[in-house]
Amino acid sequence: MDENSSTPTLLNSKRTIISKDLSRESISKTNGFLKSMGVFNLTFPAQYDTKDSFSELTRCCLKVQHIHRGKISCILPVKPPIMNIYGSLHGGAVGDVTVRIATACARTIVGKDKELFLGELSISYLSGAPRNAEVLVNATVIRSGRNLTVVAVDFRLMDSEKLSYISHATFYHMPVASL
Repeated sequence: MDENSSTPTLLNSKRTIISKDLSRESISKTNGFLKSMGVFNLTFPAQYDTKDSFSELTRCCLKVQHIHRGKISCILPVKPPIMNIYGSLHGGAVGDVTVRIATACARTIVGKDKELFLGELSISYLSGAPRNAEVLVNATVIRSGRNLTVVAVDFRLMDSEKLSYISHATFYHMPVASL
Protein backbone atom coordinates (compact mmCIF):
# COMPACT_ATOMS: atom_id res chain seq x y z
CA MET A 1 0.00 0.00 0.00
CA ASP A 2 1.47 3.36 -0.91
CA GLU A 3 1.82 6.24 1.56
CA ASN A 4 -0.84 8.42 -0.08
CA SER A 5 -3.62 5.84 -0.07
CA SER A 6 -6.56 6.48 2.20
CA THR A 7 -7.54 2.81 2.34
CA PRO A 8 -7.76 1.81 6.02
CA THR A 9 -5.27 -0.82 7.07
CA LEU A 10 -3.66 -1.99 10.26
CA LEU A 11 -0.45 -2.74 8.41
CA ASN A 12 1.62 0.36 9.02
CA SER A 13 4.40 -0.50 6.65
CA LYS A 14 5.43 1.36 3.55
CA ARG A 15 6.32 -2.01 2.01
CA THR A 16 2.78 -3.41 2.26
CA ILE A 17 1.15 -3.63 -1.15
CA ILE A 18 -2.62 -4.01 -1.39
CA SER A 19 -4.24 -4.57 -4.78
CA LYS A 20 -6.31 -1.69 -6.10
CA ASP A 21 -8.87 -4.30 -7.23
CA LEU A 22 -9.91 -5.00 -3.62
CA SER A 23 -12.82 -3.12 -2.11
CA ARG A 24 -12.49 -1.18 1.15
CA GLU A 25 -14.86 -3.73 2.71
CA SER A 26 -12.65 -6.67 1.71
CA ILE A 27 -9.56 -4.96 3.09
CA SER A 28 -11.38 -4.09 6.31
CA LYS A 29 -12.63 -7.66 6.76
CA THR A 30 -9.18 -9.09 6.08
CA ASN A 31 -7.59 -6.72 8.56
CA GLY A 32 -10.25 -7.59 11.14
CA PHE A 33 -9.60 -11.30 10.68
CA LEU A 34 -5.83 -10.89 10.93
CA LYS A 35 -6.21 -8.73 14.02
CA SER A 36 -8.51 -11.30 15.67
CA MET A 37 -5.89 -13.99 14.99
CA GLY A 38 -3.23 -11.90 16.73
CA VAL A 39 -1.21 -11.09 13.63
CA PHE A 40 -0.89 -7.44 14.62
CA ASN A 41 0.05 -8.10 18.23
CA LEU A 42 3.75 -7.56 17.76
CA THR A 43 4.65 -7.00 21.41
CA PHE A 44 5.97 -10.13 23.05
CA PRO A 45 6.95 -10.64 26.67
CA ALA A 46 10.73 -10.30 27.02
CA GLN A 47 11.31 -14.01 27.68
CA TYR A 48 9.80 -14.86 24.26
CA ASP A 49 11.45 -12.10 22.26
CA THR A 50 14.45 -14.29 21.45
CA LYS A 51 15.61 -16.59 18.70
CA ASP A 52 13.79 -19.94 18.72
CA SER A 53 11.43 -18.85 21.51
CA PHE A 54 8.48 -20.89 20.21
CA SER A 55 10.62 -23.99 20.53
CA GLU A 56 11.20 -23.11 24.19
CA LEU A 57 7.42 -23.17 24.67
CA THR A 58 7.04 -26.64 23.23
CA ARG A 59 10.23 -28.02 24.74
CA CYS A 60 9.11 -27.15 28.28
CA CYS A 61 5.87 -29.10 27.70
CA LEU A 62 7.41 -32.32 26.37
CA LYS A 63 7.97 -35.22 28.75
CA VAL A 64 10.17 -38.02 27.42
CA GLN A 65 8.60 -41.43 27.96
CA HIS A 66 11.33 -43.61 26.44
CA ILE A 67 14.25 -43.53 24.02
CA HIS A 68 15.51 -46.56 22.11
CA ARG A 69 17.63 -46.93 19.00
CA GLY A 70 15.40 -45.63 16.19
CA LYS A 71 12.40 -44.89 18.45
CA ILE A 72 11.37 -42.10 20.82
CA SER A 73 8.09 -41.57 22.68
CA CYS A 74 7.05 -38.39 24.49
CA ILE A 75 3.94 -37.04 26.17
CA LEU A 76 2.75 -33.59 25.17
CA PRO A 77 0.05 -31.98 27.35
CA VAL A 78 -2.08 -29.46 25.44
CA LYS A 79 -1.74 -26.27 27.50
CA PRO A 80 -2.54 -22.60 26.66
CA PRO A 81 0.97 -21.60 25.50
CA ILE A 82 0.78 -24.08 22.60
CA MET A 83 -2.94 -23.83 21.78
CA ASN A 84 -4.61 -22.04 18.90
CA ILE A 85 -7.60 -19.69 19.04
CA TYR A 86 -9.95 -22.68 18.66
CA GLY A 87 -8.76 -24.34 21.87
CA SER A 88 -6.72 -27.16 20.36
CA LEU A 89 -3.04 -27.85 19.76
CA HIS A 90 -1.56 -25.17 17.49
CA GLY A 91 -0.29 -26.37 14.11
CA GLY A 92 3.01 -24.57 14.69
CA ALA A 93 3.49 -26.53 17.91
CA VAL A 94 2.82 -29.76 16.00
CA GLY A 95 5.47 -28.77 13.46
CA ASP A 96 7.99 -27.74 16.10
CA VAL A 97 7.51 -30.91 18.15
CA THR A 98 7.77 -32.99 14.98
CA VAL A 99 11.10 -31.44 14.02
CA ARG A 100 12.52 -31.75 17.55
CA ILE A 101 11.42 -35.35 18.10
CA ALA A 102 12.31 -36.48 14.56
CA THR A 103 15.78 -34.95 14.86
CA ALA A 104 16.35 -36.63 18.23
CA CYS A 105 15.09 -39.93 16.81
CA ALA A 106 17.39 -39.69 13.77
CA ARG A 107 20.30 -38.96 16.12
CA THR A 108 19.76 -42.34 17.82
CA ILE A 109 20.90 -43.89 14.51
CA VAL A 110 23.11 -41.30 12.76
CA GLY A 111 26.55 -40.74 14.27
CA LYS A 112 27.92 -37.40 15.39
CA ASP A 113 30.28 -37.40 12.41
CA LYS A 114 27.32 -36.40 10.23
CA GLU A 115 25.37 -33.17 10.39
CA LEU A 116 21.61 -33.53 9.78
CA PHE A 117 19.85 -31.18 7.39
CA LEU A 118 16.03 -31.22 7.35
CA GLY A 119 15.20 -31.53 3.67
CA GLU A 120 11.47 -32.28 3.78
CA LEU A 121 8.71 -32.17 6.35
CA SER A 122 5.12 -33.20 5.78
CA ILE A 123 2.34 -33.02 8.34
CA SER A 124 -1.26 -34.21 8.07
CA TYR A 125 -3.67 -32.61 10.50
CA LEU A 126 -6.35 -35.27 10.99
CA SER A 127 -8.17 -34.00 14.09
CA GLY A 128 -7.47 -31.48 16.82
CA ALA A 129 -6.03 -32.34 20.21
CA PRO A 130 -8.22 -30.44 22.73
CA ARG A 131 -7.20 -28.37 25.75
CA ASN A 132 -5.74 -30.39 28.64
CA ALA A 133 -5.51 -33.55 26.54
CA GLU A 134 -2.33 -35.56 26.78
CA VAL A 135 -0.90 -36.50 23.43
CA LEU A 136 1.46 -39.44 22.94
CA VAL A 137 4.08 -38.53 20.33
CA ASN A 138 5.89 -41.51 18.78
CA ALA A 139 8.81 -41.15 16.38
CA THR A 140 10.27 -44.07 14.45
CA VAL A 141 13.11 -44.21 11.94
CA ILE A 142 11.62 -45.70 8.78
CA ARG A 143 14.80 -45.72 6.74
CA SER A 144 18.36 -44.69 7.40
CA GLY A 145 21.18 -45.02 4.92
CA ARG A 146 24.48 -43.41 4.10
CA ASN A 147 22.96 -40.14 2.82
CA LEU A 148 19.52 -39.76 4.36
CA THR A 149 17.23 -40.73 7.21
CA VAL A 150 13.42 -40.74 7.15
CA VAL A 151 11.46 -40.51 10.40
CA ALA A 152 7.70 -40.99 10.89
CA VAL A 153 6.03 -39.18 13.79
CA ASP A 154 2.48 -39.75 14.97
CA PHE A 155 0.45 -37.89 17.59
CA ARG A 156 -2.28 -39.86 19.41
CA LEU A 157 -4.63 -38.81 22.17
CA MET A 158 -3.63 -40.77 25.29
CA ASP A 159 -7.16 -41.50 26.52
CA SER A 160 -8.64 -42.79 23.24
CA GLU A 161 -5.53 -43.58 21.15
CA LYS A 162 -7.18 -41.55 18.38
CA LEU A 163 -4.70 -40.46 15.72
CA SER A 164 -4.57 -36.64 15.56
CA TYR A 165 -1.54 -35.77 13.42
CA ILE A 166 0.97 -37.73 11.34
CA SER A 167 4.20 -36.51 9.82
CA HIS A 168 7.32 -37.56 7.96
CA ALA A 169 10.69 -35.85 8.15
CA THR A 170 13.53 -36.49 5.72
CA PHE A 171 17.02 -35.60 6.89
CA TYR A 172 20.03 -35.39 4.60
CA HIS A 173 23.39 -36.34 6.05
CA MET A 174 26.16 -33.80 5.61
CA PRO A 175 29.77 -34.38 6.60
CA VAL A 176 30.82 -32.20 9.51
CA ALA A 177 33.27 -29.58 8.25
CA SER A 178 36.66 -29.81 9.86
CA LEU A 179 38.55 -26.67 10.76
